[in-house]
Amino acid sequence: MTLAIVGGIVAVVVLLLAGLARVVVWMRRVVKIETPEEAADAAQAQLAGFAVAGAVVGADGQGALAIAADGRVAAVRRIGKRLAVREVSWRTVRATQDGILVETGDRALGAVMLAQVDVLDIRRLAPKSVRV
Repeated sequence: MTLAIVGGIVAVVVLLLAGLARVVVWMRRVVKIETPEEAADAAQAQLAGFAVAGAVVGADGQGALAIAADGRVAAVRRIGKRLAVREVSWRTVRATQDGILVETGDRALGAVMLAQVDVLDIRRLAPKSVRV
């Protein structure tokens, strides 16, 4: 084997390893809910008759709440590349030290945490007819 062949094999192996590392990093990156509008659009698309009056996203982008004009509330969470939306009752929305926690009761969705969101943020969004 000549030096050129060995060098070519080493270069191909290095490129393959670099490509594999890039794929692994891309697959592990955390995809966030970027804006309240993104959460609102998902809620309106997935829940029949859900006219969003407002939405809030946690500081880490992992969870969101969308509130309809008629007082209904939906928890939004990213699962893979899609947004999962479930309508929940107001009783499942509670404040914790870290933010707002929504116990959805859905095995796939689990609990939705809105980091650094407080009760005042939720009260501003809720319709006047809903007592938060």
